[in-house]
Amino acid sequence: MRFLKLDETGEISLTKDITYPTIPYAILSHTWGEDDEEVNFGDLKDGSGKAKDGYRKLYFCGEQAARDGLQYFWVDTCCIDKSNSTELSEAINSMFRWYRNAARCYVYLTDILTNDRTGISPEPWEAPFRNSRWFTRGWTLQELIAPPSVEFFCPNGKRLGDKKSLEQQLYKITGIPVSALQSSSPLSNFSFDERVLWAQNRDTKRKEDLAYSLLGIFDISMPVIYGEGKENALRRLKRE
Repeated sequence: MRFLKLDETGEISLTKDITYPTIPYAILSHTWGEDDEEVNFGDLKDGSGKAKDGYRKLYFCGEQAARDGLQYFWVDTCCIDKSNSTELSEAINSMFRWYRNAARCYVYLTDILTNDRTGISPEPWEAPFRNSRWFTRGWTLQELIAPPSVEFFCPNGKRLGDKKSLEQQLYKITGIPVSALQSSSPLSNFSFDERVLWAQNRDTKRKEDLAYSLLGIFDISMPVIYGEGKENALRRLKRE
C-alpha cells in the first residue's frame, strides 16, 4: 500500500510500498472523471499530473488530512500501479480493509456546489446531495460502509456533514440500514440477497467490477479476471 504525502511546499509525492501499514492515514472517496483527466501512478512518478483536473482532488485530500493532523493520505487513481495486474488484483481484494482502517474518509462530491453560507434551512445542497452521481457508482458502496469516519465535502472544501449526522438521509438515499452504515451490526447479519440489493442501482465502468466491488461487503477474496463478464463474476462471488 503506497501513500501520498503533501510537503510544506505544496508538492505531492508517493511513499514506498508498505506491506503492513500502521501509520494513521486519510483516504479519498470520489467519482472518476475522464481517464485522461485523472492523475495516475505514472503521472506522479514523472511529475506530469499537475495540469490535470483530478489534481485538485489530490490537493484537497492532502490539505484536509493536514488539517486533521494526518501526514499521509491515499487516493485510488494514483496509489495503485494499474499496469501491474498482480498489484491491481491485490488492491481490489484489499480495498474494503484499506477503507475500514483509514482514520478519516473524505467524500469529494464534484457535482455539489455551495457557497459558504450556513444556517439556511433547508440546506440548499440537500437536493443535489440526494441526486449526486456518487450514490450511483459501484465502488463507492464499500467506501460508504467500511470506514468508521466518513465526511462529505463540496469541491470548494465546505463540509456538508458526516456519516453520523447524515445517517437518515443516507438511509433514504441508499436503502442501507443505519445499523450497517454505522457498523453496529456485522454485515454477516444481512443476507446475500440483501447486500446485493444495496448495489442494484449502481454501475461501474468495467462490468466485472460490479462483482469485485462487493468482495469486502461479503468478506471474501477471489481472483480478478477482467474479460469474464459481469454474470460470471457475480456467479463466482455467490459461490465463494
